[in-house]
Amino acid sequence: MNGRRVVVTGIGVVSPVGSSKDTAWPAVREGRSGIGPIKGFDTSDYSVHIAGEVNDFDPLDHFSKRELNRLDRFVQFALVAADCALQDAALDIEGEDLRRVGAYIGTGIGGLHEIEAQHTRLLRSGPNRTSPLMIPKLMTNAAAGQVAMRYGLLGPSMSVSSACASASHAIGEAGDCIRNGMADVQICGGSEAAITPMGLSGFQQMRALSTRNDDPKAASRPFDLNRDGFVMAEGAGVLILEELEHASKRGASILAELIGYGASSDAYHITLPEPDGRGAARAMANALADAGVEPEEVDYINAHGTSTPAGDDVEAKAIVSVFGDAARDLAVSSSKSIFGHLLGASGALESAVCIWAIQDDIAPPTINLTDPDPECCGLNFVPHQAQERPIEVAISNSFGFGGHNVSLVIRQFDG
Repeated sequence: MNGRRVVVTGIGVVSPVGSSKDTAWPAVREGRSGIGPIKGFDTSDYSVHIAGEVNDFDPLDHFSKRELNRLDRFVQFALVAADCALQDAALDIEGEDLRRVGAYIGTGIGGLHEIEAQHTRLLRSGPNRTSPLMIPKLMTNAAAGQVAMRYGLLGPSMSVSSACASASHAIGEAGDCIRNGMADVQICGGSEAAITPMGLSGFQQMRALSTRNDDPKAASRPFDLNRDGFVMAEGAGVLILEELEHASKRGASILAELIGYGASSDAYHITLPEPDGRGAARAMANALADAGVEPEEVDYINAHGTSTPAGDDVEAKAIVSVFGDAARDLAVSSSKSIFGHLLGASGALESAVCIWAIQDDIAPPTINLTDPDPECCGLNFVPHQAQERPIEVAISNSFGFGGHNVSLVIRQFDG
């Protein structure tokens, strides 16, 4: 990255495998699945009955009933993750020049809970009985707006909605905002809460989801020959990004450095990736060029790896096309095998996984990889168990419906 250096000083997560580093990272590292039968509503009439739900989250632990009337579930997740990230960063937001602090929060779908609730009310009671708070609750920028209002942030803030690339786009754009001098601090990431009757029905009817209902923990199996679709999940991830000098002056503990951001478009199909992986390859190559990093310097890739028949082999081929012979020395794993696919929030949680992997020199596993697909190029997908290995540079990949591709390069902070 040219310009000012951008570092990560705090991480907050809400996820199917826990809502703190102390719970989420051990689950990812040890390959403990967070996928199970859906508890939020009756799925008897569905062909899919499983998802990665957040089960340790009680909104009343964080918000009053009055506040909850104004906050969709995806916004609740974002606010809690932001609170946790600020605490992790030990950042006294009230002591900041709030004109230099912003919020970039992505989401793929937004307030689906509110859309369904108000649609039901409309059909039952008519147009004069829907809530006046409906639009502010369901709009995709609600999370970014609520985070900014919660802390009085006056700097650049925005929402990014690029399907499953949303959170990674948000982090990359927030990093650019800092390195280009428009802000000193960004609260950034993504949030999603789309495990609803309509959300499940929509993805089910696309035939995008795994139907391995009898064995939920084995349902998400990226790069496996017998994969049959992704598993929906929900949650949020938020990073605190700071300009290096700003973080150093306040004595912050620096977790990692964001050094590269690359993006591209497939311009191919609304849901399918470009078959030869050129779009994904361009995003990775752009990120490496932005970071000033050679392919052989990368140690670990947290793959997009959704467990879809049409996606995993394309990503593997793209990795080989960018990394060449160096691809054989990489550790490549998909954390979606463990916590499912958080859609627009996935890139934020997976960036957190990359940072934790760098801190502990551990490549987390891809679980359920019992029969590797030969079309996935024979890469080291870290099957079943984590691998201890030096990790200085990691890449997080996120590829979204519509052909939106993002790669982030994260490096161990070296002072």
